[in-house]
Amino acid sequence: MALPTETDDSWTQGLDFPSRLFGGGSFGSNDYELYEEDGEFVLSVEMPGFEPEEIDVTWQEGVLNVAAEHTDDDRGRRRTYHRRFRFPRAVDDDEISANYRNGVLEVTLPAIKDTAVEGKQIPVEG
Repeated sequence: MALPTETDDSWTQGLDFPSRLFGGGSFGSNDYELYEEDGEFVLSVEMPGFEPEEIDVTWQEGVLNVAAEHTDDDRGRRRTYHRRFRFPRAVDDDEISANYRNGVLEVTLPAIKDTAVEGKQIPVEG
């Protein structure tokens, strides 16, 4: 298996865009799965070894942030996890739910019907 030759630009590090989420993938990013079903996005993240209270899930301006930290005092080790996900459609942020079971975090994000994340054209001057 060949290792990837491209690296993320600094402004994209830690931010997974929909093209990656829906199949583009990159080396080392096989710890999650995202799919859309029945009008909802479902994100499953493999996070074994964490406790639910060690996981922080936040939503802000179309970006889901998943972070976790676990300290093993017996071994003198600290594990962290941090990943951000941007979504291609608007999400009903009042209805987002998260569940952690058997080392897998599952976040359900109901999409708002017939919407897309909006942007605006930025003129380039030269």
